[in-house]
Amino acid sequence: MTDKGDIANWMIPGKMVKGPGGAMDLVAGVKRVVAVMEHTSKDGSPKILKQCTLPITGLGVVNLIITDLCVFEVKQGGGLVLIELHPGVTVDDIRAKTGAPFECGRGLSAPTT
Repeated sequence: MTDKGDIANWMIPGKMVKGPGGAMDLVAGVKRVVAVMEHTSKDGSPKILKQCTLPITGLGVVNLIITDLCVFEVKQGGGLVLIELHPGVTVDDIRAKTGAPFECGRGLSAPTT
């Protein structure tokens, strides 16, 4: 997943598969795509990145990202806006676990630098 709403859905746990499966069908020709996912992989690395590291399933198709830590809105043309934090999670937690820059929405404090 990227800050531009690109999605790469090519992995299953423990294996690489040779295609995107049905994900391409799910993101093509719809008005709104909401991605629901864990924020990080099992090793703690970010799943939300500046650029996808696997072949792209859909370019700029994701509108909203809901993770186990927060909710991001993907701006048209690119960019993430943090719009909600799950209880007990801070903006600094999200910054540390996200591989792409983001803005804070109304009512959330700006990430530290």
